[in-house]
Amino acid sequence: MEKIDVKKIEARLHRAYPLSGRWHNGFHLEMPFGLINDPNGLCFYQGAYHIFYQWNPLGCQHKNKSWAYVKTKDFVHYTLPTLAMTPTDIHDKDGCYSGCGFVDKGALRVLYTCNAKDETGHRTPAQRLGTLQADGHIVKDEIVVAKEAQGYTPHYRDPYVFARDGERYFVLGAQNNEKKGRGGIYKEFAGKWQLLGELKTAYADFGYMWECPNLLQFAEGEALLFCPQGLEPHAYAFQNRYQSGYIAGKLNMADLSLIGGQFQELDRGFDFYAPQVLENNGRHILLGWMGMPEEEADYPSAEDGWLFSLTVPRELRLSNGHIYQQPIEELKALRQPATETIWQADNVDSYQHKLADKSEIEFSVELGEAKAVAFELIYGEERLSFSYDRANQVMTIDRNGMKLGGRGQRQFILPAEDKLQVQLLVDKSAVEVFFQQGLETAATLIFQKEEVNPVFAMKSAGKIKFLQGKSWTLDSFTFA
Repeated sequence: MEKIDVKKIEARLHRAYPLSGRWHNGFHLEMPFGLINDPNGLCFYQGAYHIFYQWNPLGCQHKNKSWAYVKTKDFVHYTLPTLAMTPTDIHDKDGCYSGCGFVDKGALRVLYTCNAKDETGHRTPAQRLGTLQADGHIVKDEIVVAKEAQGYTPHYRDPYVFARDGERYFVLGAQNNEKKGRGGIYKEFAGKWQLLGELKTAYADFGYMWECPNLLQFAEGEALLFCPQGLEPHAYAFQNRYQSGYIAGKLNMADLSLIGGQFQELDRGFDFYAPQVLENNGRHILLGWMGMPEEEADYPSAEDGWLFSLTVPRELRLSNGHIYQQPIEELKALRQPATETIWQADNVDSYQHKLADKSEIEFSVELGEAKAVAFELIYGEERLSFSYDRANQVMTIDRNGMKLGGRGQRQFILPAEDKLQVQLLVDKSAVEVFFQQGLETAATLIFQKEEVNPVFAMKSAGKIKFLQGKSWTLDSFTFA
């Protein structure tokens, strides 16, 4: 266990704001140094949204897993980050792993996985409570689950608390002894947590581990979000190293069954994993990790001493068994009204528009005669490309035109009929795209070699009947 000096780290943090590095983003949460990953402990409490996320403040490796913390009332203005929790004892000496937040008896409580290994490398996962203090730090409380349950390996982590019919539960990511991913359900009885059993789904053989489960309740039904590891890639699906997705259906707590449709991916980009969702007043707000485990060589920001970002907050809605995602309404406050540009054209096959380094674009294309449409973000001699094959309804994302960082393509099915609708959020190195009003999304990090503002360019094979759009320059988040 490497010693972490919290006061020294926080002093260094405060000196680093506002962030000014060549690839540091303006409206994505990230850190000036070290490695961040899973968002944790998302909770609405005392009039503010509380956001924790895993952070190694000592380097760009998956070590020294701690929790960083910010809060916000509007998702635009944030407190300066604090180092809320670090590995300190025999239970979590090898990392404060992922967990959740919830309100209990007037306090913000967290439940997280402690990681501890012995001299042979054997892991003992324990689930532990903690309480947020007024100074932004967590006081660790009792261990509520001391180890993995019988029949499971020590890959047993990431609790997510939920309530049904006045009772409190948590769902936990797990691997059984047959090396199959599972979700375990615990219930609280008089302050003690007991394992009820496995969540039953149609996916008995679906990857070797399920990480970061979230069990959500919508007006239409339930959705289990989780990250299965070990799926084989194939055309139009499972193209990243690890996946994030969901099963939507009806939850029966009597027999712990979720009867529903097929597994669907949450994001089609290169850089999305380990999302967590908070529920407040009927809203479901998601944050994800913009990064990918075990792909650190694809992210050259490590040369500058930092790695990874979080996605923008996305609001979820469930309709006809599908989760739609869109940037939360509060982010519109980042738009600079004086920069609003409205553009439209009839019967064209190309269009270009200059952008600021932090921009938003909303556009729609009535396809007309066009058999294919492509749009790009062009950074001097580099480009991130999106192309739509209308006949086959396939969208392709291509970052082979970038000189630094990861390469490759991602493809997915996108039903667009006669009209393609797109919203882009373009930050310094983070690009998030929302297709067909949130039917599909794609989060991708890029690291342009030249420090130039992008140009948005579109072209088509055949005349587009009608193109219309708006764009804005965006402000950055503020921290104080």
